[in-house]
Amino acid sequence: MSMDARHAVRWGAGALAIALVAGGGGYWIGQRGEATREAGSTPAARKILYWYDPMVPAEHYDNPNSLSSMGMKTQPKYADETSATGATPGISIDPAARQNLGLRVVAAEVGSLPSALSVAGTIDFNQRNVAIIQARSGGFVTHVYSRAPGDVIGAGAPIADIQLPEWGGAQGEFLAVKRLGRPDLTAAARQRLRLLGMSDGLIAHVERSGLTSGTITITSPIAGVIQSLDAQQGVTLAQGQTLAQVTGIGTVWLNAAVPEVQAGMIKIGQSAKATLSAFPGETFTGRVVAILPTAQADSRTLTIRIELANRGGRLKPGMFASVSLGGDQRQALLVPSEAVIRTGARILVMLALADGRYRPAEVRVGTEGGGRPRSSRDWLPVKRS
Repeated sequence: MSMDARHAVRWGAGALAIALVAGGGGYWIGQRGEATREAGSTPAARKILYWYDPMVPAEHYDNPNSLSSMGMKTQPKYADETSATGATPGISIDPAARQNLGLRVVAAEVGSLPSALSVAGTIDFNQRNVAIIQARSGGFVTHVYSRAPGDVIGAGAPIADIQLPEWGGAQGEFLAVKRLGRPDLTAAARQRLRLLGMSDGLIAHVERSGLTSGTITITSPIAGVIQSLDAQQGVTLAQGQTLAQVTGIGTVWLNAAVPEVQAGMIKIGQSAKATLSAFPGETFTGRVVAILPTAQADSRTLTIRIELANRGGRLKPGMFASVSLGGDQRQALLVPSEAVIRTGARILVMLALADGRYRPAEVRVGTEGGGRPRSSRDWLPVKRS
């Protein structure tokens, strides 16, 4: 059988899958079938050295009725077989038998696995992008702009005009100190205005115009949705009283429920793709930003938070989404799942050697996706002492 993967036998419908390993890639054999002896030999005329199982060539037995550690009946190892093959371990399969068995050959590939986990979730507001708008000083509301809870507003949108008598008095004192021509006193008075909550722009306007103004317009510092609005015209305000709460919609959370048994596959920063029935054929890409620490006792699921960009505000909280969590993007050697033999004690694959013989090799396997497991570290055979 050629060492070149391009000349590999194509997949068939048989019960035996073979793969050849050479360097970083190769071919693998999956399920074990009966091996045939090399043609042109008469067992009675040949010297038997020992009995063995080709799947475990290191185990030797002294009678033909022995069973190997894998529970398979042993077969003889002939002296001329050893000399002809240069003591190469493994088993040879007649070409006709390979064809009758439907032996399948594939090339191992270096790549990353596709996603193996699909879950459901709902869109929610990004609770890390919230602005609380408060009165910095006691006063009263003189005018309320046409706003209501649920309205979408832009950054800098006016909420209400409020009169703050304390601010007006402090601005008058600042102008009086400034007229004294004492830079140190002027700086101290300017700092007092800042501590009262006035912006540098408002202070500069008072300083330039020489006029006091205790009425200010409260605006939203971010774009988003008004969640609550307590500003009503004529209402008296205490210092620190909340006027409105605005939640940004530039990004949203997608809260997805992941089965507890698959929680180990999820990592912070992992990529995720979401599809919504509202936007058929469109995929929204995000990343996992949090894995909540509490599992749901009734459904045995964990909640993960995926942050999605929300351009144009199309993603609405409450929308249902299907989530495909991205596979591990690290490169690894991949083989078909059916090429992996699990005995209970070991995990094996069959290596096709250059002389047409095959031998088992113990390997480590990692995650599985798309019908192909990836290695947990590498796909080099495990050497047992």
